[in-house]
Amino acid sequence: MDGKINLVTVVQPTSAVAEAYRALRFNLNFANLDNSLETLVVASPAVDQTKSQVAANLAVAVAQSGKQVVLVDADLRRPSLHNFFGVSQEPGLSNALIGQEREYATALIETAVEGLRILPSGVLPPNPADILASQKMDHFLEILKGCADLVIFDVPPVTVSVDAAVLAAKTDGLLLVVRSGHTRRDHLEHAKQILERAHIRLLGAILTDAPDGGLWTAY
Repeated sequence: MDGKINLVTVVQPTSAVAEAYRALRFNLNFANLDNSLETLVVASPAVDQTKSQVAANLAVAVAQSGKQVVLVDADLRRPSLHNFFGVSQEPGLSNALIGQEREYATALIETAVEGLRILPSGVLPPNPADILASQKMDHFLEILKGCADLVIFDVPPVTVSVDAAVLAAKTDGLLLVVRSGHTRRDHLEHAKQILERAHIRLLGAILTDAPDGGLWTAY
């Protein structure tokens, strides 16, 4: 898979879709004037790889505005961000969390986009939710916040595992990615219920594959 074809903010920076990601960047900043947005989670209601596409392109768009960004593949079940940037899946997040503290900083990989570093998933562990819920993850999150203006996490679908809710509870909020013509209404409603029960701050909903080819956002 040539993931770079999905990085429209890199290969087609003047396109309407790339402009939509810049609008999303602006909307997130505008909607959070009173509360600094340092960390966010990007998830979908059910299995849908466009959530990873949104996470990657949003990270690029924010970095292109002059900010330092760390993009983390916290989908420790079906990771894909390493494909988008043509890097190895290992070492990554899981290796840093189960390894020595000195591995934290070296796990971040520079990308061709100035200001953007990526942390792949690493080896897939048998207990992703436990790792993401751990105190070591809390500590690592603080380290990541010190490395960037914004840390973006790509996580498994909300209705598939508790991973998304577990990690989102530690961050400033969650963006929910809905795919036009694919996401089922019952999956969306179930996801909203899960997030509400976990008291997760929903930053907005992103509709991909919209009829006009762009993104539609709601807050």
